[in-house]
Amino acid sequence: MTIRTLIMGAAGRDFHNFNVYFRDNNDYLVVAFTATQIPNIEGRRYPAVLAGSLYPEGIPIYPESELRELIKKLNVDQVVFAYSDVEHEYVMHKAALVNEAGADFRIMGMNNTQLKSSKPVVSVTAVRTGSGKSQTTRRVSLILRDMGYRVAAIRHPMPYGDLAKQKVQRFADYSDLDKHECTIEEREEYEPHLDNGVIVYAGVDYEAILRQAEEEVDIVLWDGGNNDFSFYKEDLAIVVVDPHRPGHETSYYPGETNTIHADVFVINKVDTADPENVIKVRENIHRLNPNALVIEGASPLFVEDPEAIRGKRVLVVEDGPTLTHGGMKYGAAYVAARRFGAKEIVDPRPFAVRTIVDTYNKYPETGTILPAMGYGAEQMQDLEDTINNSDVDLVVSGTPIDLNRVIKVNKPLQRVRYELQEIGQPTLEAILKAKFGK
Repeated sequence: MTIRTLIMGAAGRDFHNFNVYFRDNNDYLVVAFTATQIPNIEGRRYPAVLAGSLYPEGIPIYPESELRELIKKLNVDQVVFAYSDVEHEYVMHKAALVNEAGADFRIMGMNNTQLKSSKPVVSVTAVRTGSGKSQTTRRVSLILRDMGYRVAAIRHPMPYGDLAKQKVQRFADYSDLDKHECTIEEREEYEPHLDNGVIVYAGVDYEAILRQAEEEVDIVLWDGGNNDFSFYKEDLAIVVVDPHRPGHETSYYPGETNTIHADVFVINKVDTADPENVIKVRENIHRLNPNALVIEGASPLFVEDPEAIRGKRVLVVEDGPTLTHGGMKYGAAYVAARRFGAKEIVDPRPFAVRTIVDTYNKYPETGTILPAMGYGAEQMQDLEDTINNSDVDLVVSGTPIDLNRVIKVNKPLQRVRYELQEIGQPTLEAILKAKFGK
């Protein structure tokens, strides 16, 4: 009997699970995807060119809010949960809804979803969005390159545009970002790698991406997204933990999977975290994974002109996903504004327009910080208008990209950069040399 399946997702893990397990699998018929977390990713179709011979018309993508009705309408036998950065309790509430509607509830593991590379793989994942994966991945890429290896970062999917065109994306310089019409969220992940001279791959079909990348690299570097686990079977699994959110390493899905799976932990931000929270995180990860190595790290801030902040009324802009589904109350720009003597952090909400208002309504805990939301041209324009409407002296931006490259800011802007700095021993360099030393 063919199992009628619906996959719950957010334009990432859901498509990957389909590609590696359900596509061309005659035992299953995937009747729909649902979408959440990311704006405007529902109401389209997973295209036939990616879906395979069993789906000549592609697969529809519906809002997750219609899940219960879809299960009944489409006679769904099985629902696969396939997105990340959610509390364990949240997942089980979804399971309860699915079960009541009549379907089985399934979460897929590493054996059925991880691909094997012909090259060594290092993965960098985290227990929550905003823990510091990106700077950790950059640090790893530079160490491996200094060791003489050719490295490319393969980034967790962010396909918010034309899925067929985004099957395999390769970014070697900024012109590729423009060619692929990248959103702010994509640029935040790709630009810092490009600034370091590291090629980035992303897209939709991660086996096709892997096989192309293998042609030009010695080591594959998985650059994780949210708190998802790697799409590739790794030779070394590095997991970043955030002591600003102690306990999340054991209470969020699939972050706890990463906690149990890690070969190496990086406890990031110890320079700004409560020491008791650092201890709590250490105890939790040791309890779940006592054999993993543990590195402590800081995320020191770098501002072009700190004195420009002093005494100013400032608008603080931070990385969008970190504030929204990541649940952080502040980021690097907020810390810099406080540290360098801003007179006032101005509430952006009175100046917000359209989709930015919607973001504040959905994530009210974001408060007096502006998330750099830019999932498409319309939202980028709304972000630009919100910033330019704001009655402030200066914009302090903690997003990893230069906002002036994608929107027109009519105020002075100070960028806040941050990189991983290991404290004491062991270090990433020592661990990587021990594992991959020539």
